Amino acid sequence: MAGRFISIESRDGKTFQAYLALPDASKAGSNKGPGLVLCQEIFGVNAHIRDLADRYAEEGYVVLAPDLFWRIEPGIELDYSPGGWQRAFALFQSFDIDLGMEDVGATVDALRALPECVGGVGVVGYCLGGKLAALSVTRTSAEVAVSYYGVGLEQHVEELAGDHPPLVLHIAELDKYAPAEVRETLAAQLGEHPNVTLYTYPDADHAFARPGDHFNRSATQLAHQRTMGALRNVIGPHFDFASLWETHCAYEFAIREIDPLMKTMVDEPYVNHIPTMTGGVGHQQLAHFYRNHFVNSNPPDTKLIPISRTIGATQLVDELLFCFTHTTPVDWMLPGVAPTGRRVEIPLVAIVRFRGGKLEHEHIYWDQASVLVQIGLLDPTGLPVAGIETARKLQDENLPSNTLMPNWAFGTRPH
Repeated sequence: MAGRFISIESRDGKTFQAYLALPDASKAGSNKGPGLVLCQEIFGVNAHIRDLADRYAEEGYVVLAPDLFWRIEPGIELDYSPGGWQRAFALFQSFDIDLGMEDVGATVDALRALPECVGGVGVVGYCLGGKLAALSVTRTSAEVAVSYYGVGLEQHVEELAGDHPPLVLHIAELDKYAPAEVRETLAAQLGEHPNVTLYTYPDADHAFARPGDHFNRSATQLAHQRTMGALRNVIGPHFDFASLWETHCAYEFAIREIDPLMKTMVDEPYVNHIPTMTGGVGHQQLAHFYRNHFVNSNPPDTKLIPISRTIGATQLVDELLFCFTHTTPVDWMLPGVAPTGRRVEIPLVAIVRFRGGKLEHEHIYWDQASVLVQIGLLDPTGLPVAGIETARKLQDENLPSNTLMPNWAFGTRPH
């Protein structure tokens, strides 16, 4: 637990607790940032919610996760055992939504008053908290809200159909608490609203973003990217991903120093070169990989030629040409292959995800068959593969297309 609990004054003159997580000044450069209220599930502000708050703080937010069950019993923290579920549903059934929204509003106000909160305030919530997050755009001063599989939203469609700040709804296709008729109601009533964005996640169930039986990694990652896009578009913060990535690449290919290279990344990053499954997971393994199999093993004439760059809310995508002469072992691209002295020029795509102002992971793609053709380990005769021509074609679209298709005849159609 990186944060701490603080007291908040309710609107009826009482006090309740909220977990506060701040950006790490040693990593983000400041412990200040936009505010984010994190609304709990039906299990209270437990270890999972506190971990979520810490992760959002790493994204640059000052996060407050209020104890929204305090009026029933302060400090409730439940696990996901059968007993925990039974207790959680009982709490949910006795929870007063209107009073809960008053407490969310008080949390938004308290967050704005913190000296570390600079800029606007958003709300993100899960399950019960997803419902409260959705209602925050109509009942609090929040500038943006994101709801993960909010329960009972169909009861508030008329309220949510009015004028309000931006709202994102993440909806699970298999969620028994939001069956097809509920999803259809939300789509019909809110789908055309200019400030409501609905995302449905196929094959995902309720609580898909929480580790456990229903966890869905792909849905969680996509939803998080969309969440960050919505939040940053309205309240920030904004990071210079391009400069960070270029600094990272300079340490990889030009300066070739490991320690400052690792400092551009989060504490537990990972890198995956998709065609060869090389890289590493976690600081220790990745630092070993960089030191022994990447930074100091790229040939001296290695060159990266940028083609295009796309920058989003959490990711950067670089399209480039990776060029080198195979005069030294290149473990990460050609593991176990002795130097051939051949020239290689290969289109390469790097998908880089960031957490706050640090690199979180890299997914690197290229055509390994083309590399093997270029170093002479794969005979392209009769195979639908090409060598250095792929790089040439990327740089000059006027070069011939369809040269691998024996039945290609421009201007005719097959019968």
